[in-house]
This record gives sequence, C-alpha cells and structure tokens, in this order.
Amino acid sequence: MARNLQEVFDQAPNIQEYLYNNQTGARVYPVVPPEFTNWRDEQHAWRETVCLFDLSYHMTDLFLRGPDAFALLRQLGINSFEGFEPGQAKQYIPVSPEGYIIGDVILFYLEDGTFQLVGRPSAHNWVQFHAETSGANVTDERDEWSVADPHKPRKTFRFQIQGPNAPKVLEKLLGGPPPEIPFFHFTRVQIAGKTVGLLHHGMSGVSGAEFFGDFADGPAVKAAILEAGKEFGLRQVGSRAYATNGLESGWIPNPLPAIYTSPELQRYREWLPANAYEAVGSLGGSFVSPNIEDYYLTPWDLGYGRLIKFDHDFVGRAALERLKDQPHRKKVTLVWDPDEAARVLSSLVTKPKGQRYKYFDLPLAQYATWMYDAVLNDAGEVVGFSMWTGFSSNEERILSLATIDQEYAKEGTRLRIVWGEPNGGSRKPSVERHVQTDVWVTVGPVPYAEPARRYREQVRRSRQKS
Repeated sequence: MARNLQEVFDQAPNIQEYLYNNQTGARVYPVVPPEFTNWRDEQHAWRETVCLFDLSYHMTDLFLRGPDAFALLRQLGINSFEGFEPGQAKQYIPVSPEGYIIGDVILFYLEDGTFQLVGRPSAHNWVQFHAETSGANVTDERDEWSVADPHKPRKTFRFQIQGPNAPKVLEKLLGGPPPEIPFFHFTRVQIAGKTVGLLHHGMSGVSGAEFFGDFADGPAVKAAILEAGKEFGLRQVGSRAYATNGLESGWIPNPLPAIYTSPELQRYREWLPANAYEAVGSLGGSFVSPNIEDYYLTPWDLGYGRLIKFDHDFVGRAALERLKDQPHRKKVTLVWDPDEAARVLSSLVTKPKGQRYKYFDLPLAQYATWMYDAVLNDAGEVVGFSMWTGFSSNEERILSLATIDQEYAKEGTRLRIVWGEPNGGSRKPSVERHVQTDVWVTVGPVPYAEPARRYREQVRRSRQKS
C-alpha cells in the first residue's frame, strides 16, 4: 500500500490517467445548506440588496508562528512583502522551482505576529512542508476544512457581507459608520459583545466586509448580522450559489498544483501522504494529455502577473525571470451562446440515454476537482482551457472562466469549448455516459460583471493614491 504521494504515482502507469479517473467528483462545500431560499434569488442578492456568505467550513487554515515565519513566507511567495505589516492581508501565491502555480490563498498577518493562510490546501501543504523541513524557527498549526468531520469545531468563523446595501448593514451593525481602512486591511470591532476582525473586502462590485474571529463567537455574531440586515433585504447564501460568485468576479480557484514531475520536488512528494489533496483530487473535462505538465499554469496564465515582484529571492524566481518576456495565456470570460446553452441543457429530455451531452448541473457545472475543458480556434487547435463554468442569473448567461492564448483574447473573438469528456467519459462517479459537443462562445472581459469591474478599478486607483 502506498504511504505517500510519490509511492502513489510510482505505482500508477500514468499520472494524468490516474487523476482523470480518480473517484473524487466536484468540490464539496460542507455544513452550509445548499440553499436557504433558492440559488437564483441568492445570486441576485449580491447585486441587488445584500447577502451573507458563511465561509467557516470549506477552507483549510494554516497558522504559522515564530521568528522566521515572515522570512519563510517571503521566500516561498511571488508577492512582495515590502510594507506588509500586522493588520493586513494579501492573496499569496507560491510557485514551483519551474515557475508554475502551486496554489493561492489569502494570507492574514495577525496582530500578535501569527500568519494565517486560508483557502484550498495545496498552498498550505507547500508552506507546511518547508516549515517542518527547512530548519526555520517556526511552528505550524493546521485546521482542516469540515469535509472530514462536519461536527468538529473550527478555530475561526468567517462571514462576508456583500452587495449594494452592505454599507447600510455595516453601519447599523456597528452603531455608526464603519472604520475607514484600505482594501485588504483589517481592524477589530465589537459585535454582539464579541471582539471581531473586520477585513475590507469586496467580491460583488461594492465595498464589502469579511468578519472573522473565535469560532465559539460565530453564532452570536451571525445572529447580530441577520438582525441588522432584515430591513435591507439581506439573504443568506447557500453553498450552491456561493460556488458561482467567482464567475462574475473572475477568480479561477482550481489550477492543478504543479508538483507531480519535478525531480527537485521528490522529497516533497514523499512528505505528502497518500491521501493528500494532490493525490485524491480528480482531473476532468475535455482536454486530455498524457503529459501532466500540459496542465501546469504560470502566474500570468491566471492573471497574477501583476503580483510577481522581483524585489526578493523566492522559490521559482529564476524560472519566472526566464518566462516573463515569453508569450503567456490571458484570463478571459467565455460567454456561451444562448442557443448553444439551450441545446446542451435540453439534451437531457431530447436525446436518449447515452447520446446526451454531459449533464450541466445548475448553477455550477463543475464535476471534478480540477476542470480543464479544451478551447478551440477555427482550425480546431487547442488555444487554452476553460476551468470554471456555471450560470449567472444576474448576467442571464452561462459563463466560463478560461485562460487562452493572447492572440485570441480580444473581446468579441469567437471560439469553441469542447463540452464533455472523450470516449463516453472517464470512470469518475460524477460522470455519466455521454457524447462530446462543441459549444460556440464569445470572449468577454474579466471580471464579467460591470459592478465588479468598476469596484476593481476603484481599488486600483485608491492604491495608487496611497
């Protein structure tokens, strides 16, 4: 029996085939109900009134402490750490020695000097490995997401308030105007007699807030938020709608960690257990290559080029310096033609079993951990990947977040997504027998939602002024 990730793949004939047929389906969002009302109105709330996201259960937390913690994180991240101080947060991105994405998380620099990483576990695993094997004077503490044990208390609750009425809810909740803090900075406030962190964070196109604190205080804080939001049309968002908010804001959450092949990372693969995220996750979609490295992505491919700062030494720096002047893919939104979307959705009732197109689950159509659907040009050549696909009731369209070759990234360009897996589909339990079909799409902007684009521009301008 394999004891670690390296042994898993030593015993597999092909890494890509192993992951493609893994028995894991779509990502799970535990504990939070799928819907509180219905996912359509819950989507509308973050654009029309105000909504509450409960993020307390579906992400892993890693706490890093010690005199070398800052230096270790700086050594592993592409981001600049100049001016990074307690009371701030950032999107933190480590890459492999070859310059490919391992994952991304939100990194909090807490007031007592603790660093808290929040997100999918691939980046956590990478940081924890270096914390435990580098000889750095650091300690780590891990709090796993709630899939393994939904009844186990977490260390931290995390609630987001988003939508045009969010400022009104915040003012009522706090008994006055919320504190003025820059984007991705946080302070402490009092809610329901509890001391709570307030992070300036917006995902839906307006200035929103993320509250976080001791998990035991979560129920009282949530009750206060719900009470304050009643008169402003606040809706709680279930896990079905929550998983789609990135479609409008343009965040691709699911790149494959680029750790499977580098000889330099063998020691890391031997450190990872046989049941690690990188071992049990599944590849899915119409793009199939026997070379797992064809699935690796650079920071530029996902729109993170602006975060690369060569003001410090870090793992992967030399590779990124070699890659920076080469052509890169660009992140875009691919908008499905309405009649093409109707054709795929209607095949459930217009075609016999086995001849239908891949089932499109609403509102999010993901059926694997890491989705890679081939995007084709007029000549039928693969020019990129569609990686996150679903329906936005706000935009009244099916949207696919994708990364494609620069020459095809101009808005209005016509392309095709290959929908469904080849040869009737893989052995994943989330995949029924089906046939592939090409779907016509049009290249659109990222973020696709106009309020989100406007808010991002406001954040950019405020950072330039500061």
